[in-house]
Amino acid sequence: MTALQPTRLFLSDVVRVGGAGLRTRPMRAFLSALGIAIGIAAMTAVVGISSSSRAELDRQLAALGTNMLTVAPGNDIFGGNAALPDESVEMISRIGPVTQVAAVGRVTDVHVYRSDQIPVGQTNAITLRAAQLGLLGTVGGKVADGVWLNGATGRYPAVVLGAAAARRLGIAGVNDGVQVYIHQRWFTVIGILDEVPLAPELDSSALIGWDAAKDYVGFDGHPTTVYTRSKDASVEAVQSVLAATANPQAPNEVKVSRPSDALAARQATDKTFTGLLLGLGAVALLVGGVGVANTMVISVLERRAEIGLRRALGATRSQILLQFLSESLLLSALGGVGGVMTGIAVTALYATTRDWPAVVPAWATAGGVAATLVIGAIAGLYPAVRAARLAPTEALAAP
Repeated sequence: MTALQPTRLFLSDVVRVGGAGLRTRPMRAFLSALGIAIGIAAMTAVVGISSSSRAELDRQLAALGTNMLTVAPGNDIFGGNAALPDESVEMISRIGPVTQVAAVGRVTDVHVYRSDQIPVGQTNAITLRAAQLGLLGTVGGKVADGVWLNGATGRYPAVVLGAAAARRLGIAGVNDGVQVYIHQRWFTVIGILDEVPLAPELDSSALIGWDAAKDYVGFDGHPTTVYTRSKDASVEAVQSVLAATANPQAPNEVKVSRPSDALAARQATDKTFTGLLLGLGAVALLVGGVGVANTMVISVLERRAEIGLRRALGATRSQILLQFLSESLLLSALGGVGGVMTGIAVTALYATTRDWPAVVPAWATAGGVAATLVIGAIAGLYPAVRAARLAPTEALAAP
């Protein structure tokens, strides 16, 4: 006679058998999955709320210019005023981590007046500066009224006033035809800026286009301040090469600002948050793993007769092992997915009440489910091995 070969279990069979074990004890399965879900939801919510809080903090710190550096001309070896090369802005833009760069050039001995009848000496301490078109985005400025310079207005007699400059000139808004008198020529006011906290020198400035400054007021084309934005992790590296990049012939004649103190605070905050998240995540996963292990051990003890019957009908040890492992994984998956969904909902609700951006990192959601499955497999391994080792006669003889 030919010996009967054990039936091979396919993946769909394993899932069906494992699901049957959970369906026969729905309350216990629900409570066990609930315990896992609570742990994963707590982990996801803590990660999400912390990440949302960090995103809000990053937004506030970004407003302080944590990644902004400025470049300005210093003094030459004789103590005189140095100048940045005309190409300095273009050269700085080639630095890899630099994301934004723009410059202004101060126009000396040229002042801004409300009319051509104002005495020359009454300048109101308003400085005329040539501005590149990308300046406003680089320094984080906003237009309070009117518009910013563009490719067309930057070539013609058009001017944008800083907040303080507009007040000193008595200009409250941009009306049709409002003009100021600059270098024996009328310039049309097309915009008024809000105060610029990251570049307060612009508040008392009148800004005209780079090309217009060359054509109408005799600007020499040398930038006097270059504003740069870099990737946060590379700010210090960028600072170390800015002088040599802006003026390769005389880097000692270049002044570079130091990184903001807020950047160091931001980096320290990131490290603290990371340690907190790892610790809380580990605790939540440990609690979930203990719950799975407890459930599966009890399940094996209660189902000895079932295990014996299946063995007597021809089920192999590996099939019994797969059955209990699949139950453990399904239980963990249910708890993990439910916990992640709950955690995301809690994060969104809390962030909305605090007016924060709702942020749940992808690694937290995917990692939460994956880690739950790993913990479930580990926690269910011992009960599964114990079930597989039961001899049919021993299992059937159990009360």
